[in-house]
Amino acid sequence: MADEGKPDKRLKNSKDTSDAESWIFSLVPICVAFIFYIMFILLMEVTQKNLFIAYGAASAIIGLQSYWIVRGWRRHHASTVSMGVIGIVITLGLLKLYLSLQ
Repeated sequence: MADEGKPDKRLKNSKDTSDAESWIFSLVPICVAFIFYIMFILLMEVTQKNLFIAYGAASAIIGLQSYWIVRGWRRHHASTVSMGVIGIVITLGLLKLYLSLQ
């Protein structure tokens, strides 16, 4: 049981967020931008809208993974860098699979 006289460690370090929380909050601007991107593409007279949306989604995910690669590189976290590279490879693989099915 925690000592009632000591403040909670999470309250003292409120500015220091964990990587999981940072990752979740880094998705918010990308999701908002992607929603506006989809709305813009759907309103345009483009013949292959699905390709624009697929490329836009892949670039958003790759951009986010690149951010985490740089962050992991600066903090000397090899696992973060390797997961970012794996995420980019998986994203490109899924994009290639989607394009081959078109």
